[in-house]
Amino acid sequence: MSDTPDAAAAGTFDLDGETTVNRLGFGAMRLCGEGIIGAPDDEENAREVARAAVDCGVDFVDTADSYGPGTSERLLREAGIVDDAVVATKAGLLRAPDGNWLPHGDPDYIRNQVLASKDRLGVDTIDLYQFHRPDPDTPFADSVAAFAELKDEGHADHVGLSNVTVDQLDEAREQVDVATVQNQYNVANREDEAVLQACERADIGFIPWYPLAAGDLGAVGDALDDVADAHDATRRQVALAWLLGHSDVTLPIPGTSSVDHLHENVAAAELSLSDVELADLTAAGE
Repeated sequence: MSDTPDAAAAGTFDLDGETTVNRLGFGAMRLCGEGIIGAPDDEENAREVARAAVDCGVDFVDTADSYGPGTSERLLREAGIVDDAVVATKAGLLRAPDGNWLPHGDPDYIRNQVLASKDRLGVDTIDLYQFHRPDPDTPFADSVAAFAELKDEGHADHVGLSNVTVDQLDEAREQVDVATVQNQYNVANREDEAVLQACERADIGFIPWYPLAAGDLGAVGDALDDVADAHDATRRQVALAWLLGHSDVTLPIPGTSSVDHLHENVAAAELSLSDVELADLTAAGE
């Protein structure tokens, strides 16, 4: 791996077959304060991390209106990277002061939130607007219809889903072209393998959130360490390389509040695992 990491080494993916991004992205959730509430102690450091990501070839950045709330989107605008990357944000979760995430998929709320997100990001159109989580108190089709309408009206270029089942993905695709699905997934947790496979069949980008399980990959730790030793890499780099090698539609978005950690993550784009190593890691997580 080179001294200067380059996200472009991960290859590219075309959102809706038309917007090309490097497959290794950046998750901006951890630019916020403790517990993902409020501003970080050092806002300039947060902006510097975002700028460093773009300097390393990252051109796909993921955030949400509930991160802060609003803090992450604002910091990305202030970092000056919004014009240099495809910025994906989300609506559909409320952030409570006690730290709880509360689903809220009311169409009127979503239509209000797109205006707030556009203002915080400083954009006329959101590159990728994602439904953050289905709301049991709102019909799923009604929430998706709001996103479809926002796309038709020019508020968003692409629509994505998050935390959905295969059936929900199929239902949403009856109303709107779905560019991405973002579900929890990593080498140690593949409960949504069926969703990933559905995305592969439809050429939909699959964004694995919690791609490093906050470093808690103990279930496959020995297998990761064996591969890491062979490549002079870290366990986390191997976990990211596995995600990239496991499927051509995966778009990992590891997040961090540290430039050094960011560089370590991006360097995983240059780590090429053999078919045997990929298979061994896959078997270890089953």
